[in-house]
Amino acid sequence: MIKEAIILAGGLGTRLKDTVPDFPKSMAPVAGKPFLSYIIDYFQKQGIEKFILALGYKSVAIEDYIMEHYTNTVRFQRIKFDFTVEKEPLGTGGAIRLACSKATEKNILVLNGDTFFGINLAEMAEVHYQHNAHCTLALKPMKDFERYGAVLLNQDQSIKSFEEKKFYQSGLINGGIYLMQTGKFMEEDFPEKFSFEKDYLEKWNGSWPIFGCIQDRYFIDIGIPEDYYRAQTELPQNI
Repeated sequence: MIKEAIILAGGLGTRLKDTVPDFPKSMAPVAGKPFLSYIIDYFQKQGIEKFILALGYKSVAIEDYIMEHYTNTVRFQRIKFDFTVEKEPLGTGGAIRLACSKATEKNILVLNGDTFFGINLAEMAEVHYQHNAHCTLALKPMKDFERYGAVLLNQDQSIKSFEEKKFYQSGLINGGIYLMQTGKFMEEDFPEKFSFEKDYLEKWNGSWPIFGCIQDRYFIDIGIPEDYYRAQTELPQNI
């Protein structure tokens, strides 16, 4: 059972600055509450008992929100929260590595604070354990896309390749959710600042056991205004 999760919530939200000024991207309001709260609420129901929030930009706003709406409420008494704060941007890899210093479980879930993907965590964990994967990616089937690169799988569900961004009629995309062995990740000699996607997944795929789990479930990335506005009506209906 997966009990711990990291949420990458340090993004500046540059492409949303005209739409939701002065907010960390994960705190952008969606139908009356921060986007971050949808992620926490959903994955708490999936069995997560501890959230480690990897923060940067306006970290105090997120910490205050968590204290007020989660830590001090009876409904969420069983959930624990911890925080890491980047003094300067460390890249996705550096942020995850810093957050892993607060982890206590052998395996940890990694979530992006600006993406909601309604995966079945038990199904993803089954793939992860079955293959003793260092890292397992949640993959979303998608049609007619060019905003994301495609991910190709081998027959045994290992990652065959990460393809560049271009127009695809159909394919699998990286849904921004990872299940990984904490110790295996922490024992590697990465620089302080690095990209999880480029310097870990793409660079070491084929050398380390990295697998994919296809999940055809609701997915939305609020990184651009068009999808942020779409989330206002879609997300509450799909949570």
